[in-house]
Amino acid sequence: MNYSKLREDMVKHQIESRGVSDKRVLKAMREVPRELFVPEGLVVEAYNDHPLPIGHGQTISQPYIVAEMTELLELKGSEKVLEIGTGSGYQAAILSKLAKKVITLERIEGLAKKTRVLLKKHGYNNVTVIHGDGTKGYGKEAPYDAIIVTAAADKIPKALIEQLAEGGRLVAPVGKGYGQELLRIIKREGDKLDTEEHGGVIFVPLIGDE
Repeated sequence: MNYSKLREDMVKHQIESRGVSDKRVLKAMREVPRELFVPEGLVVEAYNDHPLPIGHGQTISQPYIVAEMTELLELKGSEKVLEIGTGSGYQAAILSKLAKKVITLERIEGLAKKTRVLLKKHGYNNVTVIHGDGTKGYGKEAPYDAIIVTAAADKIPKALIEQLAEGGRLVAPVGKGYGQELLRIIKREGDKLDTEEHGGVIFVPLIGDE
């Protein structure tokens, strides 16, 4: 299969055509081999316009959603980013191209171990995979310039808001059941929060103590 052509077609027809325009995001989506981050039996579907199961009841998100959420983070290259929900590592690999440092948390130990090996094998050396409860964030590396949550909760966990730097952006799906709203929260001076809505999405539930 010509994966380079499939990546180019994905960016052109699934991502650019829907309004994602950040050139750095589009470049990262063209460069990261999505086929590495899906189960072997689903490689032929790697560039299809929908999420795919990756085991443990988890999914790799639709390419467009990955690109949209990444664009909303407004990364310039110098940032420290926290990702909640490592999954197969695809989103972390995209972020690694756009930020200085990526910390990614995965609650399922088997997934965390497998993805840690995969990312290291393919040279994503600015990504650190942590096995832990994403709802608590990762205080050791806080504050973060950007936080992305790839699972849905009724509300944003308090710890994540606290660990977001002033001026930082947090992007997450929020809502109950199988219909959520994609939110971007910007932390202003004095811990004031600006909240924006960016359309309906469907994500697996965020699970953890918080």
